[in-house]
Amino acid sequence: MKASDWDERYAAHDLVWSAEPNRFVAAIIGPLTPGHALDVAAGEGRNAIWMAQQGWTVVAADYSTVAVERMRSLAADRLGDDVERLTPLVADATQPAPGGPAAYDLVLLCYLQLPGDEWRQALREAVEAVRPGGHVVVVGHAGRNLADGWGGPSDRGVLYDPEEVLERAGGLPVTAVQSGIRERPVDTEDGERVALDTVVVLRRQG
Repeated sequence: MKASDWDERYAAHDLVWSAEPNRFVAAIIGPLTPGHALDVAAGEGRNAIWMAQQGWTVVAADYSTVAVERMRSLAADRLGDDVERLTPLVADATQPAPGGPAAYDLVLLCYLQLPGDEWRQALREAVEAVRPGGHVVVVGHAGRNLADGWGGPSDRGVLYDPEEVLERAGGLPVTAVQSGIRERPVDTEDGERVALDTVVVLRRQG
């Protein structure tokens, strides 16, 4: 989708995504010592705002101007005096990260669903932005969700299984800390369904 398409989607709803952080993001990042983080394709900022509440200093980027303005407003409401911990800005995930190389202790790619070459470039930029010893956390709609899960995008070209993430990380200075398929319960009008997500954590080598 183009930035203008996302602008229209965000403008049409009071809140497109849940106000709570993604369950896998919270489980992975919660135990880590807070530092400087970049949330790529942050949307309305649900994960970025939560990270700021945990003590992280966060740059949260999205290429939808509408999403970034909403994130700024939500952060002002929820963070209070800690609002300066969060810097929302408009940026493209496939371009060099704001702040430059090795500027962050952690980079989050949560439901960044791009075609293969663009996603590979976004991953490369994320790794470049992380300091040695830092982490790149990937959470996304899995390819096998199409056959075995519920919801999510229907275009296989923007989905990725864990092994595809690791393949696209080939040649980058990272090691895999964890990699797998995770089940995510989803409440629907027909009861609870299960979505399949890819969760990969990479550590930047020195």
